[in-house]
Amino acid sequence: MPVWFQAGLWGLLAGGALVVGAAVSWFVRVPQRVVAAVMAFGAGVLISALAFELVQDALADGGIAPTTLGFLLGALAYLGANVLLARHGARHRKRSGGQQPAESEQAGSGTAIAIGALLDGVPESVVLGVSLLTGEGVGVAVLAAIFLSNLPEGLSSAAGMKNAGRSARYVFGIWVTIAVVSGIAGGLGAGLLGGASGTATALVTAIAAGAILTMVADTMIPEAFEKAHLYTGVIASAGFLVSLALSQVA
Repeated sequence: MPVWFQAGLWGLLAGGALVVGAAVSWFVRVPQRVVAAVMAFGAGVLISALAFELVQDALADGGIAPTTLGFLLGALAYLGANVLLARHGARHRKRSGGQQPAESEQAGSGTAIAIGALLDGVPESVVLGVSLLTGEGVGVAVLAAIFLSNLPEGLSSAAGMKNAGRSARYVFGIWVTIAVVSGIAGGLGAGLLGGASGTATALVTAIAAGAILTMVADTMIPEAFEKAHLYTGVIASAGFLVSLALSQVA
């Protein structure tokens, strides 16, 4: 089986966690504090994977210069896109309460939320694809981190969409589409970077890492803190340690 195809399947699996989370949120009333706790845990898992997998791999592949440059580019690119989307109604796309605007309140907000959710998912899938290029199989810690962070994202965002009056067709259409695009992004990450120089691989990995960390700080942690309050830090720390343990076992 070609590496790019394997990467696509892993990306689809990780993106599928969004659909699972959305389904649970749509059909089961999940307390917002539970959603917040899972969001905090997922944030800690992602931060750990960034520190011990992505950035470390980028440094090993290309050194400090491309890693630093890529990380800053990823953070700034995510910031710019997020600011633009926030102006069109996607600022609270991960919020589970009543913060998301209905289409009647802000025209085009549904499209902005969909694009924002896609923006959050693509860098993660590209990283999964790149992780397969080592020939050692998919990065288990990275896969677990993305899957565990996507679950609460689907939970929280779908709850917010439902509260804003959006239909099941719209909500599940978004998450299924993003899961499919995540698979495509994973395949492209492996296919386009196969045989690329260490510098190029490091640059792409670091860009994704910078974007993911900015996403965690801008969207996941605020949503978690809103309901979990002072428990957010210790729950995120637990997620960090679980991801660290996975990286050592893998």
